[in-house]
Amino acid sequence: MTERFVLLAGATGDLGGRIAEALINSGASVRALVRTGSRPAATSRLRQLGADVVTADLSDLDDLTAVSTGASCVVSALSGLREVILDTQSVLLDAAVRAGAPRFISSDYSSDYTKTEPGHNRNFDLRREFAGRADRAAIRVTSILNGAFMDMLGAEMPIIQPPIRRVLYWGSPDQPLDFTTRDNTAAYTAAAALDDTAPRILRVAGDTVSARELADAMTTASGHRYRAQWAGSTGLLRAMIPAVKRLAGDRPDPVFPAWQGMQYSLDMYTGDARLEPLDNNRYPNLTWTTVLDRFRNGHLPGAAASH
Repeated sequence: MTERFVLLAGATGDLGGRIAEALINSGASVRALVRTGSRPAATSRLRQLGADVVTADLSDLDDLTAVSTGASCVVSALSGLREVILDTQSVLLDAAVRAGAPRFISSDYSSDYTKTEPGHNRNFDLRREFAGRADRAAIRVTSILNGAFMDMLGAEMPIIQPPIRRVLYWGSPDQPLDFTTRDNTAAYTAAAALDDTAPRILRVAGDTVSARELADAMTTASGHRYRAQWAGSTGLLRAMIPAVKRLAGDRPDPVFPAWQGMQYSLDMYTGDARLEPLDNNRYPNLTWTTVLDRFRNGHLPGAAASH
């Protein structure tokens, strides 16, 4: 019998590469799916890890069906906008069904969009629309919801302001916020990919902290006093988003522009996208990184500015 494997799409990306490594470290056979024409440099590390790297046209159903045949689970770590999250990922989903793969993990990796109102967060809306398609497919689907990536605390998510030693917040300084590192998310995804009983939705958070608690963690890790700083009401943040979006104009639309980050922050600071209940204990061998752990382990935002 041919050895079963996990097919991983998006393996050359940051999160995808971490998922590949976590799967291989768990003893899984990994088939890493990369686009036809990908540069050798993008795939060399995957081969070094021990993954079987295969190329395919991600818009070709026959191509994707061929590489999916024999997979015990198809894992998507694709990243992008509508043409990726909906169009390309839908072809991958259809290929998994045609190939007879029993399970599919979609590329969600976000806060809990299932609890938010449509129309207020573009990236959540794309995930919500794909979830509707996935729920109609003849395959068992799992979504992993992990809050904001803890790795983004800093330049990508500038709520921590080292020059003034403040942590910005909208609304309440005690609103719980969910964060998970990319490594923890990858390890959990790998465990779920190897878990034939994984449910439709898994919610995890490496740490849940308020702005006040973030300030305390920065104080402890940096040795400098940080305080939570009110930036306005959540209503003000909501009103600012359309204006920032208009200012962006017709410039190329990246996956995470400033206004998308504001939409994400709004759903976090209102509590609408809180992850409850958490499924952290489903795989007890995993060790979770807290915000303070990360700050103490060489990932202190604005370390140079704090001295």
